[in-house]
Amino acid sequence: MHGYHYWDQHAKDYDRSMWLLGKPVPRMLELTREAVIGTAVVLEVGAGTGIVTQVLARAAKSVVATDYSSAMVALLEERLRKNGVTNVWCQEADAYSLPFTPASFDAVIAANVLHLLPDLPGALKALRSLLRAGGRLVVPTFCHDQTVVSRALSRLLAITGFPGKRRFRMDTLRAALEGAGLVVTRMELIPGIIPIGYIEGCFG
Repeated sequence: MHGYHYWDQHAKDYDRSMWLLGKPVPRMLELTREAVIGTAVVLEVGAGTGIVTQVLARAAKSVVATDYSSAMVALLEERLRKNGVTNVWCQEADAYSLPFTPASFDAVIAANVLHLLPDLPGALKALRSLLRAGGRLVVPTFCHDQTVVSRALSRLLAITGFPGKRRFRMDTLRAALEGAGLVVTRMELIPGIIPIGYIEGCFG
């Protein structure tokens, strides 16, 4: 699939790309950390090179970090090893067929993933099934449709082969999540060239 090949090919360049898109990331990490402090078992979907994973590892008791790109998982494992992180288990896995027991996680994190998913309702259903009753879903997401600048940059990225499937605004992101049954408990639009819409909540 196109998306798989893209991330395998661009894995080593991902962290460098954050000099352009990374302005909202520190605040996103702060909010994500607050969401999982003291949580027993956290699942991260689309962990990439581990930018969010390191924060989760410091805040939660244990983390399962997944990505569907084998190149990303290799870089993730290398980063965690270099930083002495021992409470994270890494696995190559697809968001639609995660190989875990239903209702086995206290929180699920999918940071900057939702705009890449071809079947968003299907993915949200899969993530919901893995949460324990009262568990928290945290989905910070680049909002490519939020501003004139973000729309223009998003279209330039598409020309390069970036495998985005939809362009969110904060309101359309919230609507998609509420349509899947999420009760939003915290949200914040974090400014940047492409803003990040931070949303967390629980399924009713």
